[in-house]
Amino acid sequence: MSPAVSFLRVTEQKAEKEGLLPRMRRKYPWLDHVVRAGDAFTERHGNHYAAAITYFSVLSLFPLLMVAFSVAGFVLAGNQELMNELKDGIVTSAPEGLRGFLEEIVESVTEARAGLGVVGLLGALYSGLGWMGNLRDALTAQWAQEPAKKPFLSTKLKDLLALVGLGAALVLSFGLTAVGGAAGAWLLGLVGLDDYVWAQYALRAATVVLSLTANVLVFTWVISQLPRDKVNPRSAVKGAVLAALGFELLKNVGSFYLASVTSSPSGALFGPIIGLLVFANLVSRFLLFVTAWTATARENQVRVVEPPPATIVRPSVTVRRGAGVGTAAGAFGVGALLGWLGRKRH
Repeated sequence: MSPAVSFLRVTEQKAEKEGLLPRMRRKYPWLDHVVRAGDAFTERHGNHYAAAITYFSVLSLFPLLMVAFSVAGFVLAGNQELMNELKDGIVTSAPEGLRGFLEEIVESVTEARAGLGVVGLLGALYSGLGWMGNLRDALTAQWAQEPAKKPFLSTKLKDLLALVGLGAALVLSFGLTAVGGAAGAWLLGLVGLDDYVWAQYALRAATVVLSLTANVLVFTWVISQLPRDKVNPRSAVKGAVLAALGFELLKNVGSFYLASVTSSPSGALFGPIIGLLVFANLVSRFLLFVTAWTATARENQVRVVEPPPATIVRPSVTVRRGAGVGTAAGAFGVGALLGWLGRKRH
């Protein structure tokens, strides 16, 4: 049997002993990437961080919306149309089963924003900073970063700036989607195409593309800039695209789930709260998994080169045994005798 045939047979035997998943991982690099991302997500406590993010998301929803609409009320003072479009953008970003519940929260927040006092602001800051701190720690863990411990006040100040930045990005995203849809409808009416079905479908498709683009920008900022040690935004673009598409898919799946949950009388009472918890947890887990997927990409892997082993220099000392004391004394005596005989002859 030739060596080549023997090698092929050994290889085939090893492949048969191997499981299906290892063979598929070698064959399909994308599958290997997904498995590595899943392992990283589990090892870096993704489920625990998602639970913490879910808790603070529900806890801080009302206070943060109250602060956001208070700020928007001052900025958009006298422009009720833009305020309504902002409300619609926030409500439509949730699954259909949560839109009515979220709309009630938004209406309550809008009415209560004028009476927001110091206590309400402090409560919003507490819950919002807790939410942002957990989110940043979770993203940092998925990037396998080990940032140095920093003072408490500076850490909270950075969390506050990140919270303000994320809020501005979300408002810009919702506003861009809402204004883009309204502007598109206005343009269709201007050119006389608002009665054509194909134009309505084209406008809807353009609105979806605009919404996805805004979501990609937001997720790129979240994945790359919210970890404690910021990463290059270019490395997060692919993950942001996946996160934006997955978020839209989760909204559609969540709509079917909430429709089934709220069909019973007890579900109609507790369904929105349970749905909000489930949806927030799914989004949190998915975001952290996408971050782990981005961090485990080949181009983002930091290759650690181990230093060579230490070289130990040991001096070589060779000890040779010389003549003993008796030999030296004998040689000295012979030398003295020869010297005496030499003087005697002279």
